[in-house]
Amino acid sequence: MTVGLIGRKLGMTRLFADDGSVVPVSVIAAAPNTVTRVRTVERDGYAALQVGAGVARRVTRPVAGQLPDMPKDAPRPRLMREFRMDSTEGYEPGQSLDVSLFEAGDLVDVTGLSKGRGFAGTIKRHHFHRGPVTHGSTNTRQPGSIGAGTTPGRVFKGTRMSGHMGDRQVTVQKLQVVRVDPERQLLLVRGAVPGARNGLLLIRKAAQ
Repeated sequence: MTVGLIGRKLGMTRLFADDGSVVPVSVIAAAPNTVTRVRTVERDGYAALQVGAGVARRVTRPVAGQLPDMPKDAPRPRLMREFRMDSTEGYEPGQSLDVSLFEAGDLVDVTGLSKGRGFAGTIKRHHFHRGPVTHGSTNTRQPGSIGAGTTPGRVFKGTRMSGHMGDRQVTVQKLQVVRVDPERQLLLVRGAVPGARNGLLLIRKAAQ
């Protein structure tokens, strides 16, 4: 487990490799993050780095209580997340982290909130097949039977049915970093990442 960055999804584009092949990439803006707190096994029971991004207009007392070691003159972050680590040696509150943590060719795990699809039926949500549409059929998009009769006399938990779709935390693992742009603080990652444009993302190196 290693430290990561808080970023935002800007969208998707494409690059051309040296052999002329097209590489689809997601563009992630990861402005410099700040280490806001260092958690240790001795004091907290686990090792982790609390990382902040952005600048808050104001900070509530509960949030301020999470920043006891931050320099007094340092701006207070708008967003904070924790990254579990094997060791926090070499890190201290107020330290800046940027896209230089990553290099082209690295594999990363990207976590985000998937797009919300509202209340969806079984065809859209679970890729069920539809029923017949001829000869007076009335079950074109209905799910069909969801359980037996007298035995067991109930619907089993977890049965795939209509319901809320999307808007949940999703992690896409082992995406390859294609390019790192330190000047503009951008990461270009091969493939798609969760969420809509401007959505919050957590990027960390994948376990090898």
